[in-house]
Amino acid sequence: MNRPWWSESSRPLPVEGGLKARSTRGAIGHTWWSGRFIAVLESIIVGGRLQRGRNYARRGQVISLDVAPGMVGALVQGSRFQPYRVRVGLTAFGTPEWARLERALAESAWYSAKLLAGEMPEDIEEVFGQLGLALFPASSAELAMECSCPDWQVPCKHIAAVFYLLAEAFDSDPFAILAWRGREREELLANLHALRAASPAAAGSAAGSDSVGNARPGAGPAPAAGPDSVAGPPAGVPLADCLDSYFALPVPLPTTSPAATSSAALLDQLPEVTIAVRGRALTELLLPAYLAFGEQSTDGGDP
Repeated sequence: MNRPWWSESSRPLPVEGGLKARSTRGAIGHTWWSGRFIAVLESIIVGGRLQRGRNYARRGQVISLDVAPGMVGALVQGSRFQPYRVRVGLTAFGTPEWARLERALAESAWYSAKLLAGEMPEDIEEVFGQLGLALFPASSAELAMECSCPDWQVPCKHIAAVFYLLAEAFDSDPFAILAWRGREREELLANLHALRAASPAAAGSAAGSDSVGNARPGAGPAPAAGPDSVAGPPAGVPLADCLDSYFALPVPLPTTSPAATSSAALLDQLPEVTIAVRGRALTELLLPAYLAFGEQSTDGGDP
């Protein structure tokens, strides 16, 4: 059967020092936020392109990957000498949108604490949704995808490879998602710091507020300062008066449950293993045992 003129009939040229997916088998992406992004990819790509894109990502065919506000750029090596240029565009929010988002995030001690600790709150999408914005693209219509390869179908396997590596980049640094939407990590955290410090409630400047600005039970309004009074540090509540609530949580913690994973997922987290036994990879030989462990756990049997 004759192949189309644009078809890459030969194997892609090897790349020295290319970007390889950490996952060598199974799913790519292990956090909820990378999973959300992969779900979008797999909803718009079907058939062999998805599998070939995953193989490209694991072989290290992606030479470079850069995330900037509104645009992801990459170079992907195919079977031709010249690497293909891939671009994936997503609308970046402007200054007014980010100002509203940062105010909403700063008003919550929970969101601020998680972000300032370098973590992505699991329900942060709700904050975006309440403001009429979306953190993740919901469909291919929100993405502008281009590849310089001759394949007329978009997305192609080169774009799919970039998607998979982008998901793993989000695993390592969830702030890359926000950077793609137009706000770099340093600027976001600096703005959150400033907003928290400028807010009397967040700073707990009133004597009747706790460390996150919540009114203490029974606390009345702070007395007004007289015209001749000298400003000084706010008076704190004596420790003896708040021993009963000193160790209480300032805000309720959200109830979360761990995502269900296969018992074989442990093998996916191993670094690349080159050991083989009678021509079969070690991880392949271990897989039945891990699956059996999972079945025993599900059936309530002894581990």
